Amino acid sequence: MSSNIEMPKLSDTMTEGTVVRWLKQVGDQVEIGDEIAEIETDKATMAMEAFDEGVLSEILIAEGGKAEIGATLAILREEGAAPEESAPAAKVEPAPAMAPPPEGERLKASPLARKIAEAEGVNLASLQGTGPGGRIVKKDVEAALRGTPAPAAAPTPSRVEPAPATVGTQAHAATPAATGQDRKIELSNLRRIIAERLLASKTTIPHFYLHVEADAAPLMDIRKQVNAQAEVTHGNKYTVNDFILKAVINALQAVPAVNASFQGDHIVQFGQIGIAVAVAVEDGLVTPVVKDAAAKSLLQISTEVKDLAARARENKLLPNEFDGGTMTVSNLGAYGVESFDAIINPPQAAILSVGAIIEKAVVADSEVVPGLRMDLGLSCDHRVVDGAIGAEFLGQVKKLIENPALMLV
Repeated sequence: MSSNIEMPKLSDTMTEGTVVRWLKQVGDQVEIGDEIAEIETDKATMAMEAFDEGVLSEILIAEGGKAEIGATLAILREEGAAPEESAPAAKVEPAPAMAPPPEGERLKASPLARKIAEAEGVNLASLQGTGPGGRIVKKDVEAALRGTPAPAAAPTPSRVEPAPATVGTQAHAATPAATGQDRKIELSNLRRIIAERLLASKTTIPHFYLHVEADAAPLMDIRKQVNAQAEVTHGNKYTVNDFILKAVINALQAVPAVNASFQGDHIVQFGQIGIAVAVAVEDGLVTPVVKDAAAKSLLQISTEVKDLAARARENKLLPNEFDGGTMTVSNLGAYGVESFDAIINPPQAAILSVGAIIEKAVVADSEVVPGLRMDLGLSCDHRVVDGAIGAEFLGQVKKLIENPALMLV
């Protein structure tokens, strides 16, 4: 007797998925709860677990192949049972299998690296990965195509704070030198959905933009104090973004009209606050959500965001961790970007863009003195948020950044 392993629905907007990698091979014993494959959805790449047990007798969709929800990906049979004839899966786009890794080893490579390798005929097993844990990444494959080794990844400076990327404003790795030949790069599910949603956002949502400059010196002072204490107690280290997220949450409580969504013939004002944090991943960006954010302390927000960002980069987020966002915060300050306008993440009505903290001359008490300044931008859906409401909200965020002690009471 056999059972089918079908393409699961791993997100609320998913219609099809791509088999990135099989974690079990034909002949392997599968137990309930085992991770059997990595599936790329419209939001992220995540592991698919087995709901039945048995021996994996047949794989119908090769790595790189696409299948609609419910299509049969593989066949499980009871141990000792004879294989049964099975019907092929419907409406799938199979892709050629890749070169296998050395026997006994599991090849570690990013989904994008695998796709480029497939398209260009590169044997991944022959490459030395320079990504985290020796993972093969895009630049390793591109280096192999150029015939030069990829440079080893530089160590991350201990004092640099990475910041999530913005919706619609993605920071990319440096493009390799031109080879003289055009190269076709197939869109991943994630990149395709990003393109569709950003196009829909810019063409259907009437954006308008507001900017204010905030004095970041008080925030940097209080952050220095709490982190100095954390150094002594081995406690949590706070990033600038942690304080900004807390300021946004408090500002949404003060100006709830921004915490809303346009729904055709009415506006929904959300009863809870869910802060989506844009996180850059290799093939695009994802926006995991800090849910019920108004009930959480600065410490809880800080630790949760660290966890979400780390698991986002490892493709380990669960589908429900992308749901429930009522506003998005995007920070490109760590990349040196001083000011930018982000694209709204539907169905939300606003997104906050955060620029770098820069040292500049300012006038205080009729004297020119050095200061620390940060640009805050607000992109608004004009169907929901009028100029005065947007300005009031942005003023609340500015006030809290300039008086950060108010966030701690």
